[in-house]
Amino acid sequence: QVQLVESGGGLVQPGGSLRLSCATSRSIFSFYSMGWYRQVPGKQRELVATITSAPSPNYGDSVRGRFTISTDNAKNSVYLQMNSLKPEDTAVYYCNAKPVVGTIDYWGQGTQVTVSS
Repeated sequence: QVQLVESGGGLVQPGGSLRLSCATSRSIFSFYSMGWYRQVPGKQRELVATITSAPSPNYGDSVRGRFTISTDNAKNSVYLQMNSLKPEDTAVYYCNAKPVVGTIDYWGQGTQVTVSS
């Protein structure tokens, strides 16, 4: 069973920064990609950023230029550096891993990010 454990969420003022971490119980090379999605109540979960083993990052339009995704292969971890945060970035952020084989994604439990003054 794959486990994804997120950390690093919290309350930050507009314009501030946060760094999210996601540790997995498997080597990140065992996945096709890893990434982050976010969700607010009443809305669909949306893509924030993903990265493949190439590595090849991909960002959602609303965060491109402000957020950076990265990995640490030795620590089996993926990170999301969030800068210039806006109130509309407030959401629960979920770590995601897509398997190389199969169609069922793995998800973390989520971490709350609140951007407010």
